[in-house]
Amino acid sequence: MTVSVGIIATILVLSVAKQADSVLAPVAFALFIIAIVWPLQRRLQSLMPRLLALAIVMVVTVSVGLCFAAAIVWGVGNVWRAMIADTAHYEMAYGNALGWLEAHGVSVRGIWAEHFDTARVLRIAQQVGGRLHTTSIFWIVTLTYVILGLLEVEDMQGRIAALKNREAARILLEVGSGAAMQFRRYMVVRTLMSVLTGLLVWAFARAVGLPFAQEWGVIAFALNYIPFVGPFIATLLPTLLAMLQFDTWLAVVVVFICLNVIQFAVGSYVEPRIAGNVLSMAPSLVLFAVFLWTFLWGFPGTFIGVPITITILAFFRANPKTRWIGDLLGKGGSPPPVT
Repeated sequence: MTVSVGIIATILVLSVAKQADSVLAPVAFALFIIAIVWPLQRRLQSLMPRLLALAIVMVVTVSVGLCFAAAIVWGVGNVWRAMIADTAHYEMAYGNALGWLEAHGVSVRGIWAEHFDTARVLRIAQQVGGRLHTTSIFWIVTLTYVILGLLEVEDMQGRIAALKNREAARILLEVGSGAAMQFRRYMVVRTLMSVLTGLLVWAFARAVGLPFAQEWGVIAFALNYIPFVGPFIATLLPTLLAMLQFDTWLAVVVVFICLNVIQFAVGSYVEPRIAGNVLSMAPSLVLFAVFLWTFLWGFPGTFIGVPITITILAFFRANPKTRWIGDLLGKGGSPPPVT
């Protein structure tokens, strides 16, 4: 009976999470950011007024995000400018590819005319513009929550500590501090794996003579923070360039396969195991969390899925009645000690 109630409750919670994604996703991101930057906020406000410390923390937070965006724009911009400067070469390569396909019975020009008319291009542009607008609103709302949350962390801790239900207060404080520490460990793992991915992509691009090796390495590093979606884009872009750069399809296939092997080896084998060891989570649970929250919240869920799962496991482990669930889903039975 208890198991059935738990399953039904889980389904209801996930249904609500999916329907209310526009409200809950910014809150989840804000809590994650607060957990990451709170040590800096706490340190600074011990040395200066709280509002000044908050201003510094927000400047640092936004600057880090802009640096990643700038790295992607720099890499893609360099590639794009070089391709524009060598338009004649790429037009010739494009024409040769069309000729080869049509010689083998594939009429690409007809497909292009049918599916890429002006109206369709305008609709795609409108969709992209709408997506950018939605993303901007998402981050504005998230940062607003971060500002308000950082101002209330200490007050919230005091209110929780003053609860009459001592067991509930213990669980909330234990989960809050433990999950925050795990979030920071998770970001360390993601950073190390992103650096490794960027170095491997750069080394491979240089080895095979693919242009813009440095740019591809930086793009792979920055996009690797977005599980699955980021590595896919970081693989697709250099493969498209390889189609125009190399004379044989075999070279293109080799580039595509090797880039995917790098992304798969790091993202689906090395990182889940390292993250599982550091966070006391089974590697399969790490992958499942990414897929589940991507399905529920789309692009934001891709990144925030693992932190949400870390928090859920922390609640399970903090309650004696549900600790067996945390031990079952975790790795090694208990998380690393919180310091």
